[in-house]
Amino acid sequence: MSPIDRRRFLQGATAAAAAGLAACAGRGSGGSAAPAILPPPPITPDALLSDTQRRTFNYFWQTTEAARGLAPDLTPEAAPASIAAMGFAFTAVPIGVEHGWVARADAARRVRGWLEFLRDAPQGPDATGMAGYKGFFYHFLGASSGTRHGNSELSTIDTALLFMGVRCCGQYFNGADLNETAIRTISDLVCERADWNWMQANGPGVCMGWRPETGFLSADWVGYNEAMLMYLLALGSASHPVGPDSWAVWTSGYAKSWGTIQGVEHLTFGALFAHQFTQVWVNLQGINDAYMSARGFDYFENSRRAVLSQRAYAVANPLGWEGYGADIWGLSACDGPYDGVLSYRGVPAQFHTYAARGVYLLARDQIDDGTLSVSATLGCLPFAPELVVPAVAAMYQRYGAVIYGDYGFLDSYNPSFTYEVPLVSGRRVGALGWVDSRYYGLTQGPIVAMIENYRSGLIWRLMQNDLVIRRGLQRAGFTGGWLG
Repeated sequence: MSPIDRRRFLQGATAAAAAGLAACAGRGSGGSAAPAILPPPPITPDALLSDTQRRTFNYFWQTTEAARGLAPDLTPEAAPASIAAMGFAFTAVPIGVEHGWVARADAARRVRGWLEFLRDAPQGPDATGMAGYKGFFYHFLGASSGTRHGNSELSTIDTALLFMGVRCCGQYFNGADLNETAIRTISDLVCERADWNWMQANGPGVCMGWRPETGFLSADWVGYNEAMLMYLLALGSASHPVGPDSWAVWTSGYAKSWGTIQGVEHLTFGALFAHQFTQVWVNLQGINDAYMSARGFDYFENSRRAVLSQRAYAVANPLGWEGYGADIWGLSACDGPYDGVLSYRGVPAQFHTYAARGVYLLARDQIDDGTLSVSATLGCLPFAPELVVPAVAAMYQRYGAVIYGDYGFLDSYNPSFTYEVPLVSGRRVGALGWVDSRYYGLTQGPIVAMIENYRSGLIWRLMQNDLVIRRGLQRAGFTGGWLG
């Protein structure tokens, strides 16, 4: 399911002001004038990374339900829990403990409760009253019920994101006390229930999902995108592993994604989240499968090249968007201000609310309406720190007064959008354009984790010890580096 589809049913929510925004104002939908916006407090780039990581950790610790681990899809509006956001919430916990932001014993008690909820949540084929089926979980769970929300699908990719967080905590909490012992036991149990073979309904590839009303979705995961992590889990499963032919099906779609963008040749995917998600947990430096070995570099270098191409695109700025440049870039799946065509500098321009913005090989796939995602940039920190650190500092200096709040950077902003039209979320702030009012778990997650991987490699080290991940990589044909 595409990121656009994942958000569509949420786009009717009313706009709300984000908690903790710096005191400032501009020209809102009502058109009222306000005082000039003051620049944000000065801060060094290194201190900004530290402060951003702490605030983003707080997002998960404070908004995730303490008892069951139900992490909201977005805040501050009412929203269902997202199992993908839950995976990022699990992943954030070891980071918080390592930095002393939460006590290890308190974190272990909380994580054990989250895992016990996943273990005991009802599973079955019924359309209502269930949290999942065959070991997989529904994409969205009701914030109160903890069971299927609306008509959401049993999602293989979102279940995989959840499992990565679960396995991360299973590796981190290695103590002998009852809570940490239980964490390791339950994390394995929850992940090994997933019947990956059942999800091969259409052939060797893994299906995108299933609904009780209509059965399996028609599409399998084929070609380069965020689902690489899902295949590694499916290949590495001890109870229901898929065969190496599934990886062959997955990589068979790579050919249509290989190409050159802004003079940079690589395995492309326009939205940067796809280059980030697997490597939030799995360090792909120095290890290769057959496809990338033939190309002469690894997936980590491929993600670096994706960063270089996006930055070069921002410098070229073919559509003339406000603000784009060497230090202001980052297109990915994120919120946006408006669905419709408006005139921008005398030319019709298509704007979007939630969309997978990015620089794609085919012009028909291109989505660029001037909306930028800070997570798109910060989530690439390990790949190109010499480009990301100055960019984050520049975004903070130029827009921080309105995009930096209690939980760090808001989801997105658009300096070009100054139109007086109804907004789905966010607000207009004078000459600074449109600023979102929301935080999303899916975009907060890479921020807190990738800052840590850049600085200490904590999450990568934990997952290098995970037997499922190691087995999945080996069955996919990866060799070299830390796998040796």
